[in-house]
Amino acid sequence: MKRMLPLLIALALLTGTLAYIAVTREPGYAGDKEAIAEVLAAHNKYRAELGIPPLTWSNTLAQHAKEWAKELAKKGSMVHATGTGEGENLWMGTSGYFSFTQMVDGWGGEKKYFKYGSFPNVSTSGKWQDVGHYTQVIWRGTTEVGCGLAKGGGYDYLVCRYSPPGNYMGQKPY
Repeated sequence: MKRMLPLLIALALLTGTLAYIAVTREPGYAGDKEAIAEVLAAHNKYRAELGIPPLTWSNTLAQHAKEWAKELAKKGSMVHATGTGEGENLWMGTSGYFSFTQMVDGWGGEKKYFKYGSFPNVSTSGKWQDVGHYTQVIWRGTTEVGCGLAKGGGYDYLVCRYSPPGNYMGQKPY
């Protein structure tokens, strides 16, 4: 149960490979090609399953994400930014315990509740919030992603920003 607690915390916070994250390994830094490649691969595997073109990395989105991740870590809260014009997924879990793949898989795991339809009618539960992270990952119109990681209070805060954003009312994800 002790090893499951961080995962349960992450799942609860999502409303969600086996490598560990090193403190210096952050996708928000353009120089860490390995971290960027892992984050992109984690996103693009869900897009590939549906025949959707892969996302590319944006250093600009990564910088925006990193700044917001620092704010979240400082405040110790999980709140979406407003007025950015960018899509956004948030993740929080025990610091140093999860790989980037596991973090993104937390969002990808929502696909079990996904049903194809026009947003917001995209969830078997009837609540689009149960699949909103996943639909942002697979939104066909989205072409770029950038992510940033911050640490605070014993937790890692991952923010990924997307452009153009997804989850538009009345539109289909792909």
